[in-house]
Amino acid sequence: MGNRTVVIGLGNPLMGDDGIGLAALRLVRDWQIMPEAELVDGGTWGMQLLPAIEDAGRLLFLDAIDRGAPPATLVVLNREELPRFLDTKISPHQVDLRDALALAEFRGRLPGDTVAIGLQPVDVSLGTELSPGAGAAMGALLHAVREQLEAWGHQIGVEAEVGTGA
Repeated sequence: MGNRTVVIGLGNPLMGDDGIGLAALRLVRDWQIMPEAELVDGGTWGMQLLPAIEDAGRLLFLDAIDRGAPPATLVVLNREELPRFLDTKISPHQVDLRDALALAEFRGRLPGDTVAIGLQPVDVSLGTELSPGAGAAMGALLHAVREQLEAWGHQIGVEAEVGTGA
């Protein structure tokens, strides 16, 4: 495993709030992160993210995270809380991030510093815009991302308003 920080934005931008992670990643791209972090548009790649996961020293996922919380609630999951398992699939197209995490852990390559930060989605119906509730909560998500990166020793040189990403 490397010692660099990898930030992976996840989600489907065509399904409303499922695109929260990608919207957040677009805003993080404007930050000046020192030392530099690798920013990855993970979309819905699943197992294709395995090399980025296994080569990271620290791993931060940005995503819509359904925990049954009130809509637009900030959700932070540490490594131990992340769902990871291999399961029987009906189709090879059903491989997802949980499978990549399970395989990385099985191979001893899942970084100890792995965190997922996101929002409880409000609306995941077909559409390219975030719901007003998720857009309004984007500032809280970005604040949590900044705090996590700073806890890992990064300095963030952005002073601009964090915007809503809506």
